[in-house]
Amino acid sequence: MLEPGATVGILGGGQLGRMLSVAASRLGYKTCVFEPGANCPASHVANEHWHHDYDDTDALGRFATACDVITYEFENIPTAALDVLGDKVRPGRRALEVSQDRLTEKTFLQELGLKTAPFATVDTSIDDALTKIGAPSILKTRRFGYDGKGQVRLRNESDGAKALAEMDGAPSILEGFVDFEFEVSVIGARSLEGKVACFDPGENVHKDGILRTTTVPSRLNKVRIEQATELTAKILNALDYVGVMGVELFVTPDDLIVNEIAPRVHNSGHWTQNGCTIDQFEQHIRAITGVAIGSGTRHADVVMQNLIGDDMDALAQIVLEPDAAVHLYGKEDVKPGRKMGHVNRIVKP
Repeated sequence: MLEPGATVGILGGGQLGRMLSVAASRLGYKTCVFEPGANCPASHVANEHWHHDYDDTDALGRFATACDVITYEFENIPTAALDVLGDKVRPGRRALEVSQDRLTEKTFLQELGLKTAPFATVDTSIDDALTKIGAPSILKTRRFGYDGKGQVRLRNESDGAKALAEMDGAPSILEGFVDFEFEVSVIGARSLEGKVACFDPGENVHKDGILRTTTVPSRLNKVRIEQATELTAKILNALDYVGVMGVELFVTPDDLIVNEIAPRVHNSGHWTQNGCTIDQFEQHIRAITGVAIGSGTRHADVVMQNLIGDDMDALAQIVLEPDAAVHLYGKEDVKPGRKMGHVNRIVKP
């Protein structure tokens, strides 16, 4: 266990890094954020902001020396940077290798005996993938996609050539649609000693590829909740994971289909800030520093709503709601599709 006063390094300075920094400070830790962008959300609350590019090996080396443990708030960290940082990084490199590439991720999940959407690789031609998967389907870049970016939907097979052109040569996969009833996320944590704890699954609603709301409790019954948490534990253990992970699942009448995994704290886990004694951010800091992790117990029903773009116009009214907890990210400019904050509404019986 790292003693209070130790320094937690965070790669990435967005809102997740901001909230990780706040959680670390509650446990008595200092934080250093490594982020190329100036005036990033995390820099407003962290002890230090290392303003360098991820390919600055000299700065990375000094950063590693200055920190007692290092984590990350997004998964697209260049692997060369991890080589410089060494074994102080938690979660470890294997989790990033799996999650950075959709093909690697889905192959890994299937090897664990978990179900995913049908998929096929796409390189210079989409014809073979269309023969295997058909349409409707969705073409996704293998790397760097998020919030609906790097994705093109195919309504029929004749859309294939146009969709491939939009990928601009990026290696991709074609995924078949899953006829699901709703989507849930499980936020799971694993400690240095291998203990696993999961928060209750939250039910997600997306619009235009961006998460809009997460509601807890979800519509999952007790048996399905146990299945969801068991498969999350299976993923965490297979990766020898340390920290918090988000696992998105499609719920069908017969199965739980893994959509994707995120090796970090997750947008769909923000409800824990007001629904649990120990939220996902503190849980992550506890795990990577060797402090005992919490149980994930929920004490309230919550609806989390992302505040995106023009949603900020209603902020003056939202802050007046008696059961609404507002969390803003400190971003200067409101832009369409940009996450500016979120609000957790406690649902009373």
